[in-house]
Amino acid sequence: MKTISLCGNWRLSGRRQEDSSSQILSLTAEVPGCVQLDLSREGYLPKDLYMGENILKAEEFEDFEWWYKRSFTAPKERERVYLVFEGVDTIAEYYLNGIRIGESRNMLISHEFEIGKYLVDGENTLTVHLLSTVLAANDAEYTVRSMMSWENGAAETAIRRAPHSYGWDIMPRAITAGLWREVRIEVRDRLYFTQLFFKGDAKGAYACYEIDGKWRDLKNAELIISGECEDSEFQTRIPLRGKKAGRAELNINDPKLWWPYGYGEPKLYRARALISLGGEIVHEMCDSFGLRSLRLEHTDTTDGKNGYFRFIINGREIMCKGSNWVPMDAFHSRDAERYEHALSLVKDIGCNILRCWGGNVYEDHTFFDFCDENGIMVWQDFAMACRIYPETSEFKKELEKEATAVVRKLRNHPSIILWSGDNEVDEILKSFTDPDSNSLTREVLPKVVSLNDIGRPYLASSPFYSGIAYKGLKNGLCPPELHVWGPRDYFKSDYYKNNRAHFVSETGYHGCPYLESIKSFITPERVWPYRNNPEWILHSSDQRGDPKRVMLMENQVRRLFTELPTEPERYILASQISQAEAKKYFIEKIRVRRPLTSGIIWWNLLDGWPQMSDAVVDYYYRKKAAYHYIKRSQAPFSVIADEPTEDGLPIYACNDTLKARSGILTVRDADSSETIVRKEFSVGENRAERILTLPSGESDRIFIFEWESDGERGFNHYLYADAPISLDWYASIAEKYRFAEE
Repeated sequence: MKTISLCGNWRLSGRRQEDSSSQILSLTAEVPGCVQLDLSREGYLPKDLYMGENILKAEEFEDFEWWYKRSFTAPKERERVYLVFEGVDTIAEYYLNGIRIGESRNMLISHEFEIGKYLVDGENTLTVHLLSTVLAANDAEYTVRSMMSWENGAAETAIRRAPHSYGWDIMPRAITAGLWREVRIEVRDRLYFTQLFFKGDAKGAYACYEIDGKWRDLKNAELIISGECEDSEFQTRIPLRGKKAGRAELNINDPKLWWPYGYGEPKLYRARALISLGGEIVHEMCDSFGLRSLRLEHTDTTDGKNGYFRFIINGREIMCKGSNWVPMDAFHSRDAERYEHALSLVKDIGCNILRCWGGNVYEDHTFFDFCDENGIMVWQDFAMACRIYPETSEFKKELEKEATAVVRKLRNHPSIILWSGDNEVDEILKSFTDPDSNSLTREVLPKVVSLNDIGRPYLASSPFYSGIAYKGLKNGLCPPELHVWGPRDYFKSDYYKNNRAHFVSETGYHGCPYLESIKSFITPERVWPYRNNPEWILHSSDQRGDPKRVMLMENQVRRLFTELPTEPERYILASQISQAEAKKYFIEKIRVRRPLTSGIIWWNLLDGWPQMSDAVVDYYYRKKAAYHYIKRSQAPFSVIADEPTEDGLPIYACNDTLKARSGILTVRDADSSETIVRKEFSVGENRAERILTLPSGESDRIFIFEWESDGERGFNHYLYADAPISLDWYASIAEKYRFAEE
């Protein structure tokens, strides 16, 4: 296949869509990009849109329409020539040499148009006309049901764009427009794959294929599929005999399995699929896939004890520990440049799962390739969140098209272990009706998944309220998978301590960024103090002037410490310790409760814009203290304390691997460094076992756990205290034992 890139500089012009007499702006656009970044670069908007309150100025352009234009030299071919847009934000009309060739209304998927008949020799002119999504949403009609969305969000459901872009508690309002992913021309081969899907486990594997081309060519063509993983290989040859679609058995010798991080190696097969015509290779496609079995087992309800929610991979229950994956940037054309650094954090902190949250865009192959190669499971929401979406025939058709494109694009990635219909839509619906009435997640999406993927589970919503769960609410029951947010009070309050979730797919706690980062996005005169500070409020993230999330962070400091620091460095220290101890507690509470619990996906790893938030790494990649605590708390093997009981303080060996562990544990008093106990221990594979109970004693102590096991050394700590505690006392111990260092 021959490709011609159309990335780079385009001409851009725009004006107010409903005022034809308004001033026309003319500037240079970068593709991939968005108009807000172009306006910033050329002086129509501030240079740094994330500084202070600058992001608010971008709202002035929300009612603009835009024209992207560029010229290109046509390829010689006129058959099988396609124009491909990987991402267009959002409502677009496409013109080639003045002729309208198509339209699109979805930011989240690619769009392509066959253009051979519109090309002329030499120079051709391509124009993309983008219409205002704000005006389009304003023109739409809404039902009372959709008006029940949280935070007046009905208008945010009409257009298929990233839900967060209208403003969220983790992202600013940024109604972008532009060609945000690659644009190219493809001259496709005489025969070529339109679909190629691999599926298999230790028992067997196959490939499903669909090929485009003329019947006479298909009649004489042969399909050759081969692949290898280390010394395991396969090859199969199939005469097509005019058949454009079918299934090919793959006889793989000594099959190698794909395992999540901690449980084994994520073995990948590198596959090569060829189409041969008369002995000549006319098309080649390369891909990778993994062999693994997969099940999601769950009950509809639980009382906290009689229920479960667990992933079974290759016959083994997996303890899931990881982060919610949120937008990389408010301006998604910058996502690609952030992947490398962001994904290195995922591996370093020890995540074995990421939940791609439904308020985001769908990530590209680079993201999923990394997860495949590093054994990181992916829970993939479809892009709907915290709103009640239209159930009109038009919306269903658009959602079906989107979901089909997403599933077909991503299904060969073994890292994806779940398709989830949305984020928290059931949570809203249950307040006034049975969520099973949602035809989008109960009819449209499961049908798409069943028709286009095999062997991968589907969950209608997160949390999922089936009809049984909805009825169970009257009896005090709840789903086994929950988002544990609640009052956002002290992290060891009864709400957190007694939550009944078997699998926590969201929970978090605020932590202030370092002062150096704050100075990068707050103007000098407003860096401190934070109260009644409009820039702190905006970067918390609220564009309506509500300080509640600024005060949330303060209140969490108040609950842990005997003082509320008034100096910025000391306040930041207290806030980061508060966050670190909270995240540590949330993770470790799940681990020691095995087998009753089976996973936690905390909120969240990395900020998508500069803010005060639950993230443990800020937008500038500076790691908060919580990052280092989490790295220890979710290691495949760790020694962890549960909360005190009448018997004392129980200590567990948490072994989320398929290998039994043994070693020697030393417990010290952090203040005196005195050894309290030194004990040999052993623990079976894939379980948590109590190995020691420390006698009850005076509180306001920190215990240090150090162990040697199978040639490895480990370290952890436990705060044995009743809040509030002394900041000076805690900080001195944290510095002594380097709690916030690698």
